[in-house]
Amino acid sequence: MNDENFMREALRIARNAEGRTSPNPLVGAVVVKDGKIIAEGWHRQAGTPHAEIHALNMAGELAKGATLYVTLEPCSHFGRTPPCVNRIIESGIKRVVAAMKDPNPKVAGRGFEILKNAGVEVEVGLLEAEARRLNEVFLKFITEKLPFVTLKFASSLDGKIATYSGESQWISCEESRKFVHHLRDINDVILVGIGTVLADNPSLTTRLVEGKNPIRVIVDSNARTPLDSKVMADKSARTIIAVTKNAPSEKISALKACGVEILICGEEKRVDLKILLEKLAKREITSILVEGGGQIHFSMLKSGLVDKIYAFIAPKIIGGKNSLTAVEGIGFEKLSEAITLKKFTSERIGEDFLLSGYVKEDFNWK
Repeated sequence: MNDENFMREALRIARNAEGRTSPNPLVGAVVVKDGKIIAEGWHRQAGTPHAEIHALNMAGELAKGATLYVTLEPCSHFGRTPPCVNRIIESGIKRVVAAMKDPNPKVAGRGFEILKNAGVEVEVGLLEAEARRLNEVFLKFITEKLPFVTLKFASSLDGKIATYSGESQWISCEESRKFVHHLRDINDVILVGIGTVLADNPSLTTRLVEGKNPIRVIVDSNARTPLDSKVMADKSARTIIAVTKNAPSEKISALKACGVEILICGEEKRVDLKILLEKLAKREITSILVEGGGQIHFSMLKSGLVDKIYAFIAPKIIGGKNSLTAVEGIGFEKLSEAITLKKFTSERIGEDFLLSGYVKEDFNWK
């Protein structure tokens, strides 16, 4: 095996903790000696040992003179855990191959500098594009102080997400719905508008074995969320309701009494979505899955807040000018204003097609 193969293994094992390390990045580490992997490790959860520490603990004395492959620059500061660079130097590692520099200002090349000054060979940039894709959520959060936003919808061939009577279960196939629960599992937050709550009364939880329920965020300008709705009654996940300053105080008090958190986001008729995202970021929320209706989808897109889109297209035609569509609102006036996905891909999932891509050109947050 060569350097690239060892780094691909580090990238692969880093995904073992997908959705579990927020607000930290996904990191994998592989220790190689005499051309063979002798130890591996990955970061499992914020506040626990980093990938390098797990790998070095496994390697023990064999780490002396070995090469460490790591998907992100080793940390050089005291956070919830001690600096990894100190342990790497103490272990006797001879060479460190890293996929990319850590954009966190607390690190940002300092880890490499400390290693070099201690006589450790350092190489940076191997499979950097793949490493950036792996940590697109962390990279946006650490550089822009905003969560990474993924918008998901399931529609018919003619773009409908429900019939004219409002029936929507189920447009997509079982395999697609299972993938959606995977998306919920790996995101910190699932966000919908009040229209979805009133129309469907969803639980917004993850139906996967050992799945993680995301925090539920309801965009509800006037605090209309019913007190007996599932997002209020089901305590298996936190619920946050975003309202405006004009929302009736008695309704806010009633919602708070049910144990939900209220965020006041703006003084106009509608919730200011940028303010909402800023407030969520301050709570160390790094990723959001938007699963609302056409209005909230358009509002998020029009505000430039969406980073990535997953569109599940079922081989069905629903029709009807009054049937609900995936993106509503006023729409874009000119075709030149229409959003064109970058790095666009398509794949078959069961009976459906999954189309995905990035809204912004700089999807790797370089």
